[in-house]
Amino acid sequence: MKPESFQNSLIKYLAELYGNPVKILYLGPINKKEASSEGLKEFGYGKTLLVEFEVNGEFKSLVLSSMTENIFGHQHFSDRAQALLLAHSCFNKLPKHVRSVDVGAFTKRGMISLGDAEEFFIVTEKVEGQLYYLDLERLKSTRMLTKLDEDRVNVLADYLASIHKVKGGDPSLYVRRIRDLIGHGECLMGLTDSYPPNLDFTTLDELKEIEKKCVDYRYKIKFKTSRLCQVHGDFHPWNILFREGVDFTVIDRSRGEWGEAADDLASITINYLFYALQSEGRVKGPFLKLFNLFWDRYLNATGDEEILTVIAPFYAWRGLVVASPIWYPKLENTIRRKIFTFIHNILESDRLTLKDVPSMFEEVEG
Repeated sequence: MKPESFQNSLIKYLAELYGNPVKILYLGPINKKEASSEGLKEFGYGKTLLVEFEVNGEFKSLVLSSMTENIFGHQHFSDRAQALLLAHSCFNKLPKHVRSVDVGAFTKRGMISLGDAEEFFIVTEKVEGQLYYLDLERLKSTRMLTKLDEDRVNVLADYLASIHKVKGGDPSLYVRRIRDLIGHGECLMGLTDSYPPNLDFTTLDELKEIEKKCVDYRYKIKFKTSRLCQVHGDFHPWNILFREGVDFTVIDRSRGEWGEAADDLASITINYLFYALQSEGRVKGPFLKLFNLFWDRYLNATGDEEILTVIAPFYAWRGLVVASPIWYPKLENTIRRKIFTFIHNILESDRLTLKDVPSMFEEVEG
């Protein structure tokens, strides 16, 4: 889409949204250092843009995002529309989540009408902060654990404990969430389908074996419907923004309001294990301390020991994410194999024993 056409459509859309004329002050990448001196050269679906404008003498700053077509269950226009409509309906219901302002559509005539929509977009408020993964990158480099590292783990564990206390009322949503864990394009089978054939660290037969084990696990846990609770759904270090100290905001809530608490626990804690492997070659050191601290804090706050009996397929899914040759193309194959060993070991266990986690990444000799 040509920049002039896009900007004119955006001005009209914002004027209708706020009920008054608007003046665009900036339109471009969120990181202004990446902005071209020539301004926006083009707009394509899948881009994320920062929009700064003035309306009624008031300065406002919004982020406009659309989704890129991809193999993780987003091939169809309707897939992407569903994801963004669901996101808009859920974002503002979760404490500390960035606020969604609106959801709309690009059409042949501009932005708004849904009848001839070509693509959907979402508009959120802009929040300041640094992504949490930068803390993990710094710790990987320095191997020096700070009090702030521990304080941030504690506040994140407390946050999950607090949102998970809100229970859902429709048991069918729990069954669906467990089914989606296995079969959704964004989840386990979407990940296995994204692994190219003829890899040198795994085979299609191994991926098929993991899928089968997860289907078996689904029948162990899908009727635990009393566990249905409020969730984030994609609670990882790239969806958490910290400001000073322990002040944070979360972004990109996924796949609905209700689900299984283990989803969020696996999503965040797999990253402490993953960074330990990258830093130490094994699960040990400061990242293992953060992993244990997170779990201790969460279990002390919730008393939810049952979560240890349902988390295995969620860890399997997240393990496939961090071992992925698409998401992490430069990862050493020795680390990928350790992650696959963990996936097999955890799926063969009826209950996770936290003290055994480091050894679950190691092949048994003999």
